[in-house]
Amino acid sequence: MTLTLFDQFMSPTLLYIPLILLSMTMPWILITTQSEKWTTNRLTTLQSWFLFNLTKQLMSTMNMKGQKWALLLTSLMTLIIVTNLLGLLPHTFTPTTQLSMNMALAVPMWLATVILGMRHQMTTSLGHLLPEGTPTLLIPPLILIETISLFIRPLALGVRLTANLTAGHLLIQLISLASLLLMPLMPVISLLTTSILLLLTILELAVAMIQAYVFVLLLTLYLQENI
Repeated sequence: MTLTLFDQFMSPTLLYIPLILLSMTMPWILITTQSEKWTTNRLTTLQSWFLFNLTKQLMSTMNMKGQKWALLLTSLMTLIIVTNLLGLLPHTFTPTTQLSMNMALAVPMWLATVILGMRHQMTTSLGHLLPEGTPTLLIPPLILIETISLFIRPLALGVRLTANLTAGHLLIQLISLASLLLMPLMPVISLLTTSILLLLTILELAVAMIQAYVFVLLLTLYLQENI
């Protein structure tokens, strides 16, 4: 059986049943729940501090209508962050490397912001398609371009998350294979490659968190345009 580097992105199966839904439930198992005790443990305190600052950062520029989305957006970001970080563990599967999953997260959220804008302030939402002071001859092409850019937003959200995580995982696997192959031939070069692999792993930890933040931050910007 011939394996390729892209086999790591295939969803694991059991009796030909994809286990992607099972892997998506893992983040919720790891998240601790609040208790009625006055004194909580360090993990719960750290988790509460992180969620509080995250919500404050995302919702500080929103009005009351936008702040109603705080729970949904915070939960979405928590899901993406934990899923991305779990995918960096050995012999694990990263659901967010699947474009289908990322599009399933991006399209409904983007569509909800568009529908919200069309429902409450249709004139302002349609006004984003045509900048103020546009010459008459440029009105038709600009409307077409802005419409295309509007509908390409969810695709950009999904592809950005998929491409960044896929590229990082491929680089880690390529460098690790090179380190193993060079170990019996050139041990010094192999150790140097291993140090590069360690730095790349640290970078991927940052990318896993940053990409989740960018995903939700762009959704908040789309929401802010329509409220």
